[in-house]
Amino acid sequence: MSNPAPLTEIWRGPFEECIHTGHAVICDDTGQIVDAWGDPDAIVMPRSSAKMIQALPLIESGAAEAFGLTDIQLALACASHNGAAIHTDPVTAWLGNLGLGDDDFRCGPQMPKDRPAFNHLIRTDTKPCQMHNNCSGKHAGFLTLSKHLGGGPEYIDPDHPVQKACLEAFEDTTRENSAGFGIDGCSAPNHACTMHGMARAMAGFAAAANGTDLRHRAATRLWQAMVDHPDLVAGERRACTELMRATTEPVALKTGAEGYFTAILPNRKLGIALKITDGATRAANCTIAALLVRLGVLEADHPAARRFMNAPILNRRGINTGVIKPAESLL
Repeated sequence: MSNPAPLTEIWRGPFEECIHTGHAVICDDTGQIVDAWGDPDAIVMPRSSAKMIQALPLIESGAAEAFGLTDIQLALACASHNGAAIHTDPVTAWLGNLGLGDDDFRCGPQMPKDRPAFNHLIRTDTKPCQMHNNCSGKHAGFLTLSKHLGGGPEYIDPDHPVQKACLEAFEDTTRENSAGFGIDGCSAPNHACTMHGMARAMAGFAAAANGTDLRHRAATRLWQAMVDHPDLVAGERRACTELMRATTEPVALKTGAEGYFTAILPNRKLGIALKITDGATRAANCTIAALLVRLGVLEADHPAARRFMNAPILNRRGINTGVIKPAESLL
């Protein structure tokens, strides 16, 4: 990833202690770049920021209709959730409706980020299950699609019909042939594309409400489900959830591992993709908040915005020692 730009600064007192660099691209509904920082042609795996794309075949295939999926389930299919009861309970019910259970997942167990769920497991000396995996909603969607297509149990195999459908949707929405894939933390393939390609895909989602074909209807339903259920997309104290609640107009936000973030702005018909080169979540959160402020959909002094940009750094005694703030070029 050549020529990254400064995106987030960490200050301690009067000293700039750390700079997080990266790439960010804003695209319009024609796929053209409106603004960019760093290298729009940098090829990166978007990780969980691509879940909306991976969920498109779930609707386009007819699986969502055949199994009567609700917007709650579609929001969970796009989620990287905290493993709270509001996440695991509906995923458990979803699998039960399919006649499946935790053993049918291929995502692996994960300790929940949700503090009450985490404490419950510790207190009861219980191991986490795959329902707690932050990607369990996506995998429930994969299993639904696999059942609809008559696919085998190894739905994460790159040659499985589910993953072939995901790749087709990925290349179609980014308008690129993927350079390849890596295996994500949840064991599913994660395909790479340019920063421009991912921003273009998000802009396609943003403009989908004006379309009438199946792809447009599917994209609109997915971002609308995310906007209607921000608590399911991530969880309390998470940037996706808090910033979606705080924006002055509908915005669908999705974080990804290693400092990736995407945004869908339907009223503006804009899409955003950003990547922090060192993978720092604090910098990705700060940068996406700054870009939303720049575009006029988030008030800079909103408490949620202040949690992630221009956020004070407190030491263990609660003394303000510095600030996390966006680079001047973002403002």
